[in-house]
Amino acid sequence: MHPERVLDAIDVLERRQQAHHVGSPEDQCLAVAPARFRHRPILPYYSHFVAEVAVDRERSAARIESDIEHLSGAAYTRSTDAIRRYAYTPEYRSTLDWFAGELDSIGFMVTEDPVGTMVARNRPPGEPAFGVGSHCDSNRNGGKYDGTMGVVTALEVCRLNAEHDLGLPLQLISFLEEEGSGFGQMLLGSRIIAQRITEDDLKERFRAVDDGRSFWEHAEEAGYEPARWRECASVLDGLTGWIEMHIEQARVLQDTHNRIGLVDAIAGYVHADVVVHGRGDHAGATPMDLRLDPTLVLAQTAIELERLARAAGRGTVGTIGEIEVDPSLVNAIASSVRFSLDIRGPVDDAYRGVATEIAAFAARAAEERGMRAEYAERQTLPATRMDDRIVGALEAAAAATGEPYRRMHSGAAHDTMCVADRVPTAMVFVPCKDGISHHPAEEADPADAALAAEIILAAIASLH
Repeated sequence: MHPERVLDAIDVLERRQQAHHVGSPEDQCLAVAPARFRHRPILPYYSHFVAEVAVDRERSAARIESDIEHLSGAAYTRSTDAIRRYAYTPEYRSTLDWFAGELDSIGFMVTEDPVGTMVARNRPPGEPAFGVGSHCDSNRNGGKYDGTMGVVTALEVCRLNAEHDLGLPLQLISFLEEEGSGFGQMLLGSRIIAQRITEDDLKERFRAVDDGRSFWEHAEEAGYEPARWRECASVLDGLTGWIEMHIEQARVLQDTHNRIGLVDAIAGYVHADVVVHGRGDHAGATPMDLRLDPTLVLAQTAIELERLARAAGRGTVGTIGEIEVDPSLVNAIASSVRFSLDIRGPVDDAYRGVATEIAAFAARAAEERGMRAEYAERQTLPATRMDDRIVGALEAAAAATGEPYRRMHSGAAHDTMCVADRVPTAMVFVPCKDGISHHPAEEADPADAALAAEIILAAIASLH
């Protein structure tokens, strides 16, 4: 871990005097860690490059809408009620093949890494290029836009680059298994690329939700070579920068009347469990003053978690999303209760402090009632700071459009977190209606995606 300091968002806009739609002062506080790598030049200079291009947004929006609607057809989902596609299924294969055909038509070379992440380039492998993309797998009860709109928008950036003869070197990536629907592992493709997993994970620990067989077995059956998984790291070779576009999956942009969100940090998180051990008794025969009811500690902890997260501020949030009561009977006092903790935010010290305090609170609350509470951490991931130079270029491009935008952090995890291990990165958000995501009712406006494509193209063009 690197020491961190808090920096006002206005200060990180090099030599800019004002921020545009940056939100409240609390929202402007970002965690800034020292750089973990030396940034290379974002793009070499191309003498034939044209800095200003008149993009037909209506045309882009129509293409993006058509692409998304096409990819919601029966050939691309395993469900009649939702979008459901994940690694090594025929529907996922059809989705990759469709993107490959579109990219081939504009002169991109399309390949896949040894486990199935799709990579398309308009330059030979190893040459410098700027990365764009997202993921095209879905939640098991997903909508049309999560991930897929990001890859479609990246495709539109590539189309515009070709149509306007800009000559920008680009690489599009569609990461394998971002949602974890196939093997219960979020960000799996990008974690493999970042070498954040082990061979034992792929051979033994990561198993298919559908049939329990290993990732390794499924990958081999689909024609891939998981034994070469370490070579997946080469996907990022030559990348001089990376921008991922995604739907926001919240309602901040909608409620603040902004069309674009410029992400300057992705929240880190702590996932943990608390188990409170009480005493199971009869619900009617046991007087109130003779009970050891673990659900009371759950209730106290839930209220304290809200208080701690609010007090921590700086984008910190806390959620209890899973509750298991044993024996879970209407007429029985529980003998034990397990509840999960999801605590996250863009400032590591803030959200991790909440995790430490809530663990201590649960233990103390249980002890005061004659019970015992155990805290166990499942996983923790640090916040990921976006690259100031790329965010600045995106902000300049967004301002030039005259459309409303704001800087913000992402509360959700994204593949960009893994890319950032080696490459300067940024993200662009577009609104989704009422913040609904991971649901068939998910909705986003292709016109906003077209605006995002224009901004991303202009930002990449300016970074030379």
